[in-house]
Amino acid sequence: MKTLLSVEVGGPDTLVLSDVDAPVAGADEVVIDVHASSVNFPDVLIIEDLYQVKPPRPFAPGAEVSGVIASVGENVTNVSVGDRVLAAPGHGGMAEQVAVNAASVIPLPDDMPYDEAASFLLTYGTSHHALRQRADAQAGETLFILGAAGGVGLAAVQLGKAMGLTVIAGCSSQEKVDLCIANGADSGIVYPRGPLDRDQQKALSGEIKAAGGGGVDIVYDAVGGDFAEPAIRALNWEGRFLVVGFPAGIPKIPLNLALLKSCQIVGVFWGAFTMVDPETHKANVAELLAMYSDGKIKPHVTSRYPLSAGAEAIKELADRRAKGKVVVEVR
Repeated sequence: MKTLLSVEVGGPDTLVLSDVDAPVAGADEVVIDVHASSVNFPDVLIIEDLYQVKPPRPFAPGAEVSGVIASVGENVTNVSVGDRVLAAPGHGGMAEQVAVNAASVIPLPDDMPYDEAASFLLTYGTSHHALRQRADAQAGETLFILGAAGGVGLAAVQLGKAMGLTVIAGCSSQEKVDLCIANGADSGIVYPRGPLDRDQQKALSGEIKAAGGGGVDIVYDAVGGDFAEPAIRALNWEGRFLVVGFPAGIPKIPLNLALLKSCQIVGVFWGAFTMVDPETHKANVAELLAMYSDGKIKPHVTSRYPLSAGAEAIKELADRRAKGKVVVEVR
């Protein structure tokens, strides 16, 4: 079968389209004929050995997939050959087939196409967990999102509106802000690309405060770098700062801000959460699928690439050119 392999540490240009043996379903596993695999920021990191998980090489990137069950191993009773499913194997998705634990696959609604299905679990799962469990977001609160036009950011925009929050989108261009407003954001801020000097950070903090009517209750930070501190400074009393990702670098936060704001700085590690608390994760997925069926959320796929151009798909995300979701269509 065809697969896109990381054979050495490096960027997207180091990936090689290869022929390998097809996987065989072991006990408690299924093999999925992959129709689509979306690109997520962990795909950028994992091929450079910068992600928390470092699989042995060669391996294929592709943290989440959608497709059809091709075969099932011993003891598998929850799905059958021919079922349409999505899954988040963590890596290996940019291939014609992938083997995953049967307990982790999720049946697809009949009306969900493969490109949207492959774009669903990581982004909406992360943002839902962030807002629901980590921030305990309440209707009527104000949410500011850094990197709002990206995959997790746009999911946070839609989910924030579905939860009754006032949503302010933070983006690096007016085009991206417009996309967020089209997806439910109430307003937006265009910030300069980093790095930011102290005057620019102060100005950004002031803009966030003004957009929130004096401050915001929740910051969803999918950017990091020089953008984190000014966002924390814009929090209201007892606000919550959600640590989601660091494409602009890992920030150094003066902890006196947490004291002065009486705020919480809260980590969001969705992948670990799904393993530590699988029952709550299951309930979250059920709620998300209900929101999808009700038309409250919908993945916004803006770029599609064939498997042979999967490296270009990852590069689009690495270069921070992506708006919404980037998908590799395998079939």
